[in-house]
Amino acid sequence: MHQKQWVVPDRSGYSTLTKQVGIVSLANGGPLLSSTRRAAMPVDYNSREPPHRVKQEFSPNHRHVPFFTLNILGKPSGRSISDRLLPQGRKKAERKIKHYILGMFSGIIEEFATVTAIRKDRENIDFTLKCSFVDELKIDQSVAHNGVCLTVVSIENGEYTVTAMKETLDRTNLGLLKVGDKVNVERSMLMNGRLDGHIVQGHVDETARCIALEDANGSTYFTFEYPENREMALKGYFTVDKGSVTVNGVSLTVCNPTANTFQVAIIPYTFEHTNFCDIRIGSVVNIEFDILGKYIARLQQI
Repeated sequence: MHQKQWVVPDRSGYSTLTKQVGIVSLANGGPLLSSTRRAAMPVDYNSREPPHRVKQEFSPNHRHVPFFTLNILGKPSGRSISDRLLPQGRKKAERKIKHYILGMFSGIIEEFATVTAIRKDRENIDFTLKCSFVDELKIDQSVAHNGVCLTVVSIENGEYTVTAMKETLDRTNLGLLKVGDKVNVERSMLMNGRLDGHIVQGHVDETARCIALEDANGSTYFTFEYPENREMALKGYFTVDKGSVTVNGVSLTVCNPTANTFQVAIIPYTFEHTNFCDIRIGSVVNIEFDILGKYIARLQQI
């Protein structure tokens, strides 16, 4: 991996730190990820190399305004590494890289989408849905549905269609959907904004079943149970008290976890603006465990 960074002035007197990170390899014509951050206060410098003051200003302890863009910089000579690794060529490789970087979510649900049609296509199912931002969608865009990252394949007459394959249907609750059901939807997050929830991949790990509901003087405690599996727990598939978990795409804080159950507290706003309002004892939900816990569990095994 190739990485370099430099500082350039701008007219406002604020310094800008530009960092380029080679996703594959700069030497082999691989694409670069370019991110730019602006300092929260003017920084005086005379060199293009980041001096101590600039490094301080861009440290995690200082405020900055993030800008995040994916750029394919430069024209490679000869056949690039992405051409060699992927037979479909550089363009498809770049699109895949862009999807992996930008296809993330925060667990902050935008609204309901209503299922208007369901069509089975061999082992796949096409879901057609309607919501307020259909006109803003594009073909090939990633949208999380009950926490499942699906690709928009068609937009027509104020509705859009996504396809779920057999693996997705087996692992999630999408196969239980009926026409008229409400689905929590969230478009992939913009990298120049706040992360209000937590890092959600849109890769549901398994389903859980609601086993209890408890009123908490305005809020509601939901208790969910999933199959206990020691082997999967060692891989990071578990919850921790005050940690994060995604339930039907909603970023939530864990309460009272056990080996195979956990509670979440739902405030009235979340209850009204997500399909938690439809969850009853026995309802099946999608859960995604925190990716940070999975990485830590994996590091312990290496």
